[in-house]
Amino acid sequence: MALPKDLHVGDIVKLKKKHPCGSDEWEILRVGMDIRIKCLKCGRMVLMPRAKFEKSIKKILKTVENPSGQ
Repeated sequence: MALPKDLHVGDIVKLKKKHPCGSDEWEILRVGMDIRIKCLKCGRMVLMPRAKFEKSIKKILKTVENPSGQ
């Protein structure tokens, strides 16, 4: 079993499949067993299981420098 990826709220990721609106860039809104992401083009929000989400990540485009807010 692979280790979970280090994901934080606010990260921007590129997924393997495009959204129907044509964008493949998403912002992470919630992290846990499920991941909530928001399409950066149309604003649609999707909740998906973490395992499925981690398999669908192509690249992490931008990470949050200080995720804890300290």
